[in-house]
Amino acid sequence: MSKKSSTRVPKRKGEFKFRGKTLEELKELTIEEFAELLPSSQRRSIRRGFTENQKKVLQQFRDGEESVRTHDRAMVILPEMVGKSIEVYNGTRFVKIDVAPEMLGHRVGEYAMSRGVVKHGSAGVGATRSSKFVPLK
Repeated sequence: MSKKSSTRVPKRKGEFKFRGKTLEELKELTIEEFAELLPSSQRRSIRRGFTENQKKVLQQFRDGEESVRTHDRAMVILPEMVGKSIEVYNGTRFVKIDVAPEMLGHRVGEYAMSRGVVKHGSAGVGATRSSKFVPLK
């Protein structure tokens, strides 16, 4: 049995690039330099600074934890999170997310759906005007 790698990055055709940079180049950038590559909303949230909970989650990743639990759905996915997993609270339970390179720059909450699919039942007798004329037998 071989030892499993610490980062779980899926195999793909060709090399992954984000705005013309490889994953290794992105990991060498500072957070401010990485923010310059992001869309304006994510760039602004990083420039304004992280909340205490976001700092705690980042520290857990830097300490080497493979899986981190958080309620903070607004956190932007950074290069140091790639290959690890995050458990995000969706309002009822924690949803496990394995972070792939394609998720860079998105928010964590986008991958943990907080609303379920609505399936309505059929209308009962008397619920509509036309159901008066439906035979009961």
